[in-house]
Amino acid sequence: MNKTFLVFSIYTLLISCNQSDNKVSTDIVNNPATASDPTAINTNLPEITFVENIFDFGKINEGESITHEYKFVNTGKVDLLISNASASCGCTVPVWPKEPIKPGAENKILVTFNSEGKAGIADKQITIVANTQPMETKLLIKGEVIAKQAAIHNEAH
Repeated sequence: MNKTFLVFSIYTLLISCNQSDNKVSTDIVNNPATASDPTAINTNLPEITFVENIFDFGKINEGESITHEYKFVNTGKVDLLISNASASCGCTVPVWPKEPIKPGAENKILVTFNSEGKAGIADKQITIVANTQPMETKLLIKGEVIAKQAAIHNEAH
């Protein structure tokens, strides 16, 4: 078995040495340009432009749910495809359009925050993943959740 391995190794070495004329050039590597190079940006991509990226719902009582529409426009030149929307917490659920959004078209992402068990300051981030540059866009829903005991006390007075 060692003879077979040795013969195979020598054969492989000889073959690879004879291939030295076929050098791989770094010219075939397409490195993305840096952010400081404005000419590197692909202008044929969709662009998602939100009316607002942050929604402050103010104060709500623990247990209440808040739903907000984050309206946006595809301000790019080709169809916008949102592949995913996720939140930083399971208490926050985004619902996004699954169909392509044409250039110039408006649409919305619905985000519902359930405050059950979330007394205190709420600061939840939603990450939108799309065929844009950059691929991720961040939204924020925030406010204050009044604890059940405090809400009951406030209602009594």
